Amino acid sequence: MSNNALHAVVDLLNALAPLSLAERWDKVGLHVVGDGRAIARVCLTIDLLPEVLEDAASLGADLIVAYHPLLFKPLERLDGSVWQSRVAIDAVRKGIAIYSPHTALDNVAGGVNDWLIGCMGEGTRAPLQQASSLDASQEYRIVVFVPGDAVDRVRDALTASGAGHIGDYSACSFAAHGGGTFLPGASTHPVIGTRGKLERVPELRLEVPCSRHALAAALAALRRAHPYEEPAFDVMRMESRPDATQGAGRMVELATPATTSTIIARVKAHLGVQSLLHCARLGQSDTLHERVAVCAGSGGSLLDAVVASGASLFLTGEMSHHETILARARGVEILLAGHTNTERGFLPVYAEQIRAASAARGLSFDVCVSTADRESLRLV
Repeated sequence: MSNNALHAVVDLLNALAPLSLAERWDKVGLHVVGDGRAIARVCLTIDLLPEVLEDAASLGADLIVAYHPLLFKPLERLDGSVWQSRVAIDAVRKGIAIYSPHTALDNVAGGVNDWLIGCMGEGTRAPLQQASSLDASQEYRIVVFVPGDAVDRVRDALTASGAGHIGDYSACSFAAHGGGTFLPGASTHPVIGTRGKLERVPELRLEVPCSRHALAAALAALRRAHPYEEPAFDVMRMESRPDATQGAGRMVELATPATTSTIIARVKAHLGVQSLLHCARLGQSDTLHERVAVCAGSGGSLLDAVVASGASLFLTGEMSHHETILARARGVEILLAGHTNTERGFLPVYAEQIRAASAARGLSFDVCVSTADRESLRLV
């Protein structure tokens, strides 16, 4: 099988922007598998419109990475009655696969929102809403109570079964000394102790992380290796952990505060736009800002987080009229640049990230950005 098989390229894309970082409502990942050919060219776009599909096909693309999901709302039928189904049908006919990273690419460190806030100036950055994630290898924690002379045997059995992984480390465990009690019943055959007599035994509390995939095998191995007739153990499901480096939106505390007019000039230059929509705070003209926030695309849902961050200016692609009025009432200036204007400029950066990652993995394919993809709304 070619090193450029679709699954290898998808694994690369997932590593650049883990889908676990996407918002729960999002429809990220592989949407169309194409015809199974090796991937020789990947075409990047914000929106996969019919003209973009034709452009990608003319460029010889085998995979289209469409930032916005083509199949966002479930389709009842693939009969060409809506434009999304027509594009999907045409992609299948052309043998082109379709993948979407969307909010995973927004939220990941080094993704769209970090690129967007880069125009604001130097300073300390943080997500407006921290992502919560948990590595699959640590989804569960197995806690088992073992007599001291058997702890190595039980630990080795658990790690051999697939438990005990934290990142690139294996055989990970923790043990603490304690004492256990048990009263063997009439039908038992205790390894230690006597029926009908309360026993007090020095034991170790052994803890090992485990993935959901390896859990059944690990518990079976535990039972085989444990000397007791009835091993005492617990299985605990772990909660995801907040990540201070990744998540929705971004806020920066500027090393050098900047005025609204300065920020507007920086944003226009960064996004390559001639104009922005500006909702100023009442009674303010050219405010000096110490903290500013951004959200690529549509950022109205993050207004509470913007206020909580202490940001006095918020750049996003679009907000409703009532959201901008509410923001002004809450002391936040708004800059609106157009939904995809806050996203499209990242595509060349994303292309370079993909090229670097593919070289590191020994993959070889071209990456291009569609020239047919553009902002649909323009000032006239």
